[in-house]
Amino acid sequence: MLRPTVTPLTPAIGAVIGNVDLSQKLDDELIADIRAALLKHKVVFFEDQHINAVQHRDFAARFGDLHTHPLYPGVPEAPEMFILDNHASNPTDNDAWHTDVTFIETPPLGAVLYAKLLPENGGDTCWANMQAAYEGLSKPLQKFLSELDAVHDFNRGFPQTGQVAKQAGKDKAEKAREEHPPVIHPVVRTHPETGADSLFVNYGFTDRIKGLRRNESDALLNMLFVHVQKPEFQVRWKWKPNAIAFWDNRITQHYAVNDYLPARRIMHRATIIGDRPYNRARKPADVKIAAE
Repeated sequence: MLRPTVTPLTPAIGAVIGNVDLSQKLDDELIADIRAALLKHKVVFFEDQHINAVQHRDFAARFGDLHTHPLYPGVPEAPEMFILDNHASNPTDNDAWHTDVTFIETPPLGAVLYAKLLPENGGDTCWANMQAAYEGLSKPLQKFLSELDAVHDFNRGFPQTGQVAKQAGKDKAEKAREEHPPVIHPVVRTHPETGADSLFVNYGFTDRIKGLRRNESDALLNMLFVHVQKPEFQVRWKWKPNAIAFWDNRITQHYAVNDYLPARRIMHRATIIGDRPYNRARKPADVKIAAE
């Protein structure tokens, strides 16, 4: 039996996995190989995959329970997943660097994104390695940040006047807002499987740093938001029909390039529930870092 091939795309992040057909039932060894590649490369890609919504959902569910997004429309055959359908009448408003769903206590482990319909050109997605971003800071700043917590706010990423909230409808958007009050996460997160430390603040949802004055918080966050955009931390993926991206949301940020309107782009996404973020110096007593 052929084992999967793993071809790195950049030194910092990203790899293409070959010899895998996600429409087939995958054995535990193959799932372990995919997990290992994900942990090493942060985002992995599968090309020329022909799967239906149930197969997509079931593959993602091999890595954990799935999260249902409070705003985006669900896929009819697999309502745990959701549809990203952007065109002239429904332009995207997520063209900003972000880590997914950090507005909940247990942000996603990862997500599996499938290209259903692509524009003739454009519509790439970029991912950035937040471990590399953290390690690219000076040691004194690393130490300072490791002692801080930040507030992540649903309303920052999905304002009531934003396109996603409008498309969801007033009642659904208001219900989502009420059910998702601001949450606190460490500014530097320790990865529960690899033990790596990484930046865990993002422009999409991080509103302020707890304990700092607003002007101090804004200055520090804005510096970090710019820092994570360095090309040395990134991979840029040019989508092809039926390609799939699977990223580790605990240690990456991503950016959907909004350069294709008025053309249409349809993606289906399954999101895997994660655990509560912690910093190694302040982790709960019952938590053991797998790498230790």
